[in-house]
Amino acid sequence: MTDFYTLTNNRGVEVSITNYGCAITSILAPDRNGVFADVVLGYDTLDEYMKNPSYLGALIGRFANRIAAGRFSLNGVEYQLAQNNGANHLHGGVKGFDKRVWKVSETTSDLHLEYFSPDGEENYPGNLNVVVDYSLNDENEFRIEYRATTDKDTIVNLTNHSYFNLGGHGRGTILDHELMLEADSFTPVSEDLIPTGEIRSVADTRMDFRAGRVIGEGGYDHNFVLNDWGHGSLRFGGRLRHPNSGRVMEVFTTQPGIQFYSGNFLDGSLIGKDGVRYQKYAGLCLENQHFPDSPNHPNFPSTVLRVGQTYNETTIYKFTTD
Repeated sequence: MTDFYTLTNNRGVEVSITNYGCAITSILAPDRNGVFADVVLGYDTLDEYMKNPSYLGALIGRFANRIAAGRFSLNGVEYQLAQNNGANHLHGGVKGFDKRVWKVSETTSDLHLEYFSPDGEENYPGNLNVVVDYSLNDENEFRIEYRATTDKDTIVNLTNHSYFNLGGHGRGTILDHELMLEADSFTPVSEDLIPTGEIRSVADTRMDFRAGRVIGEGGYDHNFVLNDWGHGSLRFGGRLRHPNSGRVMEVFTTQPGIQFYSGNFLDGSLIGKDGVRYQKYAGLCLENQHFPDSPNHPNFPSTVLRVGQTYNETTIYKFTTD
């Protein structure tokens, strides 16, 4: 059974979610004058989420982002995954976690979702038990906690694919937003957006968001290497600010990277909530993740989940005003 669920706090902030693909369908947050707006892109109906070609709000798995040629080797065995993004594998394949119905239990401030991914699903090895907890506290912190265990060594990389527009969904582009990322480095990519394996300094490049600046132009779909990523502790990753409304979103994560995607492939063909056509740069994603194509780059943080281990990652989106 699929449905919509809403988390609320005592300050009027609301986060709505569907258990189809664990998609975040709306986030109501106030501006500096206390006026609320929905700051994520989405759809009005469940049927639209079941199509959702641009992964609006969805939970991505088993493996977020791209794997080159859909191939990886683990314990001497080569696995061939679906090539559903040109020659490459993207966001878990043809029917990833974003297209699955999750088992749900809820309270006013928490939503607990579970999914069992059988051995061989999308040709990934291992029976994988996945748990995701969404929660909202009275400090306007929306928390996502991911956990997973397997009975056979596998690879796992989970993230959320919400498109944010702090001016309100359908109200202009994100090019006037100010972005700050706690990242001294990024992973350069080839023409088909596969990492070259290099970890390069952002200094003197358009990837330098360390001091915070207006985005100004789109064209971003890059993984930023968060500082101190080796510790795996929850830490500050970045800040998004909309100067006109005063809305601010801070990002905290245990993950080593953030994929900044500026909505380059939105083209007006998607009709979202309230009949709005989502044009290019209508929203941006800050996907907390391990690096794309990690299984094929030994110098990247490992995405291998071994038998007996627990995959455990956390992301917090905190909403404030300036």
